[in-house]
Amino acid sequence: MSKSDLQMYLQRGRDSLLWKLEGLGEYDIRRPLVPTGTSLLGLVKHVASVEAGYLGATFGRPFPEPLPWMDEGAEHNADMYAAADESRDYLTGLYRRIQAHSDATIAALDLDAPGRVPWWDPANADVTLHRVLIHMIAETDRHCGHADIIREIIDGAIGWRPDANSLAFATPEEFQAFHDKIERAARAAS
Repeated sequence: MSKSDLQMYLQRGRDSLLWKLEGLGEYDIRRPLVPTGTSLLGLVKHVASVEAGYLGATFGRPFPEPLPWMDEGAEHNADMYAAADESRDYLTGLYRRIQAHSDATIAALDLDAPGRVPWWDPANADVTLHRVLIHMIAETDRHCGHADIIREIIDGAIGWRPDANSLAFATPEEFQAFHDKIERAARAAS
């Protein structure tokens, strides 16, 4: 797979994650809807922070803006939620700037370019751009899955972008019938 193919998959995940915020108010993008405290804007903050590290510091190209929630001694999991003074515009803008910085790293390096992930076990810390791109695609898409569920809980919006729900059903009635079928199967198996 080419570098441009890998970058395309990464960008699809980035775009999907940001789309999950569209049309929602401040409370809905910040509120935790699962016991772990996961929120939509928190996911954006987390993925942005992780990308800044993997496609920045790993290759000797640290992101130039401070990310105080990632500093040694910062509150545990501070990258997983949006503080009251961290606006949507600030965090989404930060994510876009991190993407641009990452894209510059990707453009500057070959897929076999060496890097070192300082927070990994030293025995496995030596990586290539290829490996890190695959890791970031997986990381971004994993959190997009979390965002899919949270957004569906909030208002029923589904899919990986507004014009492609990527699911087999199109109408609320079809989804309800499928839901009911699964519920009956679960009860029958119990």
